[in-house]
Amino acid sequence: MKQALVDDTEDVSLDFGNEEELAFRKAKIRHPVATFFHLFFRVSAIITYVGCDWFSRSFVGCFVTVLLLLSFDFWSVKNVTGRLMVGLRWWNQIDEDGKSHWIFEARKVSPNTVAATEAEARVFWLGLIVSPMIWIVFCFSSLFSLKLKWLALVIAGISLQAANLYGYVLCKMGGESDISKVTASFLSQTVFQTACPRDFQKPGLEGLEIHKY
Repeated sequence: MKQALVDDTEDVSLDFGNEEELAFRKAKIRHPVATFFHLFFRVSAIITYVGCDWFSRSFVGCFVTVLLLLSFDFWSVKNVTGRLMVGLRWWNQIDEDGKSHWIFEARKVSPNTVAATEAEARVFWLGLIVSPMIWIVFCFSSLFSLKLKWLALVIAGISLQAANLYGYVLCKMGGESDISKVTASFLSQTVFQTACPRDFQKPGLEGLEIHKY
């Protein structure tokens, strides 16, 4: 009777791994510097553009300042913040035959590592989506107010912001070339992540998986 009692208790085990991982994903931001600069350059470019007429009368100075901020933002998001915050990176290269190839890089899921936090992913995608929309509004505003001298700068802002958004959406979708399918799949995953965050798996932080198109 005593031996039977011992056997029953030996099979009992408690696993708190899922709870700990879920708590970590909802924890504070793991890369505060990357998160700060993910928003800093693009927000600074928008504020500088809006306040140019108030703070300075030099069109050339404002133009160069905003363009530099947009360029810094494009480089940092493309090469640094995407890799750290969501485990994604993309670039485009030309082969010897002159053909353009999109290359997408995603970190593989590993059971030995913890996925990126939900806060970082939300900040990353929110900044990536909202910023091009703001520059599109600026474009229509420049046209309707006949401030055509700012149009070139606004188009540059749309191009740089939209390029990063397009690249990361393709990267997240695994390089799908059909933009309609990409948009539908991306929106469905975003809605599913918001509705069921516990069931949504984010990229891990170990290893790299490269797709070339």
